[in-house]
Amino acid sequence: MSNHAHSHSVSPSTNAAGRTLRRLTFTLLAIEFLDELVDGSRQAAWPHIRRDLSLSYADIGLLLTIPNLISGIIEPPLALLGDTRHRRAVILSGGVCFALSLFLVSQSAGFASLLLALVLFYPAGGAFVSLSQAALMDCAPARHEANMARWAFAGSLGIVAGSLALNATVAAGATWRAWFGMLSAVSVLLVWAARRFAFDARGHADTPPERSGIRQGALDALRALRRGEVRRWLVLLEFSGLMLDGFHGWLALYFVDVVGASDAQAGLGVAVWTGVGLGGDLLLIPLLKRVRGLSYLRWSALAMLCLFPAFLLAPNLYAKLALLGLFGISNAGWYSILKAQLYAAMPERSGAALALSNVSGLVGGAIPLALGLVAERFGLASMMWLLLAAPLMFLVAIPRKEKSFKTC
Repeated sequence: MSNHAHSHSVSPSTNAAGRTLRRLTFTLLAIEFLDELVDGSRQAAWPHIRRDLSLSYADIGLLLTIPNLISGIIEPPLALLGDTRHRRAVILSGGVCFALSLFLVSQSAGFASLLLALVLFYPAGGAFVSLSQAALMDCAPARHEANMARWAFAGSLGIVAGSLALNATVAAGATWRAWFGMLSAVSVLLVWAARRFAFDARGHADTPPERSGIRQGALDALRALRRGEVRRWLVLLEFSGLMLDGFHGWLALYFVDVVGASDAQAGLGVAVWTGVGLGGDLLLIPLLKRVRGLSYLRWSALAMLCLFPAFLLAPNLYAKLALLGLFGISNAGWYSILKAQLYAAMPERSGAALALSNVSGLVGGAIPLALGLVAERFGLASMMWLLLAAPLMFLVAIPRKEKSFKTC
């Protein structure tokens, strides 16, 4: 073999490392898919859960708020552990608790037992899913925005599959409880498959990364919080949730209670919104190679300011479904672009970035309760107008210049 040919050869160890990294990336995206599969199922199941457990709007607001607030206290230390050698143990332990919480949801008999299951589910998801996201960011630090777009697409695929699977399960004569029991079993299988990885850039379980301790991580997070750039992305992430998880959480109930749709029609509405959003997340991956992420967000916010009022004022179910499809694609990329900006603002401190995001979630965690109380007092139709605060904040706070990102 000539020296020239030898210089271009790839060693077996390099090939093996590449394969391991690809398997790790696939596993991380599978974890996000599962998480959103659960979320899509839960959102579509709310009418069934409310009826079976005799829940009020205020009860639902509490079920969405209390676990989030408790998780906001528990998750920051877990996130900081993600910047230490304990990341793998935290992720796998979180996966076990994730599976257990889904089993408890399937067995819940009333408000209290469902609340207990969700109190376990939220921080378990933080350990299992959020730290998996941090690991994905560490796999390719120069590709934050591109990999976050892939993460968002995997999540959107899970949301769509979740709502469809829940409706198919009920149509087949089973119950929402049976489906959540199945999700618990799938979670166990995924945790078992993930046990071979270290969840770092190298991906080998026997070569954990050298990382700082949790005390140093906390100090790094506090120093980062002093920077206006970091605070901006944290605030915008909380506001974006109004039109993402916030709207998603109330959508099925809006169709049933305000529009007068059946449970099946409400499930169709959720499927339309998430299905079109899935297409938007898929298109976003190549789009970010050509368009500045924050420029896209500003135009998207303008579109939402037009489309969302039109949706609320539409006279019938079919008009609402058509408009739902239009703005379902308009808010694609909100979470992924903003979260990529936060990671980019805190290089090599993905766990600290997650910890700050969790702390800011303590404030944002009160929003579902506030929305539930407004819906209880003034009606769900009136409450939905408050979600317009998200695109308004985008137009006010998003800067016109941004850091450049490399894409795959």
